[in-house]
Amino acid sequence: MSLTRDLPSTANDNDERIPASAAGRQLAVLPRSPAEALEPTRPPDAPERDEPEPDPHPFLRMLDGLVTFFFLLACLCVGVFYWVKVQFDQPGPLATSTVMVIPKGEGVSAIAERLQRDGVIADRRIFMTSILYFMYLKGEGSLKAGEYEFRKFATMRQVLDTLVEGRSIEHKVTLAEGLTSFQIVAKLMAHPELHGTITEIPPEGSLLPDTYRFGRNDTRQDIVERMQAAQAKFLAKVWETRDEAIVVTTPEEALILASIVEKETGRADERPLIASVFQNRLRKKMRLQSDPTIIYGLVGGKAVLDHPIQQDELDRETQYNTYIINGLPPTPIANPGRAAIEAVLRPAQTKDLYFVADGTGGHIFAATLDEHNKNVFRWRKVEREIRAKEAQEAAAIAAQDAGATDAGSVETAAAPAPSGSAVVPPQGPGASAAKSAPGAMASDPALTSGAFGDPTALMNPAQDPFAVPAEAASGEAVPKPLRNPRR
Repeated sequence: MSLTRDLPSTANDNDERIPASAAGRQLAVLPRSPAEALEPTRPPDAPERDEPEPDPHPFLRMLDGLVTFFFLLACLCVGVFYWVKVQFDQPGPLATSTVMVIPKGEGVSAIAERLQRDGVIADRRIFMTSILYFMYLKGEGSLKAGEYEFRKFATMRQVLDTLVEGRSIEHKVTLAEGLTSFQIVAKLMAHPELHGTITEIPPEGSLLPDTYRFGRNDTRQDIVERMQAAQAKFLAKVWETRDEAIVVTTPEEALILASIVEKETGRADERPLIASVFQNRLRKKMRLQSDPTIIYGLVGGKAVLDHPIQQDELDRETQYNTYIINGLPPTPIANPGRAAIEAVLRPAQTKDLYFVADGTGGHIFAATLDEHNKNVFRWRKVEREIRAKEAQEAAAIAAQDAGATDAGSVETAAAPAPSGSAVVPPQGPGASAAKSAPGAMASDPALTSGAFGDPTALMNPAQDPFAVPAEAASGEAVPKPLRNPRR
């Protein structure tokens, strides 16, 4: 019986290994015999080597390089874009607000250089880069010429928005209703903010009076063309909504009658009434007998009369004298406004054939000649009161002027006035000897009588159209109503 029988044997156990030492080192396997212990240790087998990868295709190598390049380029572009955006939105160097003029035809580079030179922007290269991005890549408009105001510390974004949107400084010119084309051209030529010339006088009635805004680079001819386009557009629009019962049959006739209505009154509430009077007269084949047409026939729209209408002027044959011609004159006598055109196309529904001034700047309308003559009689009474009041005021002013002159001058000997002589107060600047002459017309626009008489009655010697009405009989005949078309 072996003494080591019950002891665990590890000498011949090939699978048994000694645990690792405290240092974590693994001990070698114990030899199975003394001979094996003398044999050298076999080195471990060499690890298997991976097969070398074959070289990629040249196209793949190029593609890999391009991907890397574009990735780096994209990173660079993002960085540059962010930096430009920060600079683009930073407050600019402008310390105070300034006004600049960008001329027509100037290129983007020249505009950027001008802005940098005048201290509006800090770097024209960043500004031009932004222009390329917004205008050419995003297609958001172009830079517009004009006169611009830039606020202090304006950013490049604000400057670019101002130029692209064209928010230029606007000037304006107001052209009133009732002006002739010659007068409108004269006003445009005298406007200091406009430049250029007007090639020809536009046709009468083709311009729409209004307040027009314009920029520094707009010319006078530009304003004329805008007025013509506005008149044509407005007339075409309102013509479609006209009253079918009106007398005028074409837009051109509507302009002619509207110009007469425009010159007859400046009150908006009376335009439809006066338009109704003229259309009623045209239906009855009566002459219009409008005083403004006489003046236009005399001066051609280039000026106003410097005297009341005389009887020989009233009888003078011109193609515009509606006391002589039948129907409408050949062309408008002024440029009517929107309200006058609308009044002609949609007149009031009345039976009135006459109107005369009422002394307050308006008119009194009548459907019959008898009623009209009564209105004329009332107006003549008001007229006498107005003239008496004007004479008193003129005399008072003359007395004050004379007293002031005497107080400031050295006393001199003066011959006494002959007994019985009357002191004649000086006439006002609008006074005229023709006012008291037979056939003279008043020069106050408020005294316009318009269509005052029936031509058939005037040509009938058996009927006196100016007979004294029974209700107005006072020993004084009702004279022919004063008229003066000067507006």
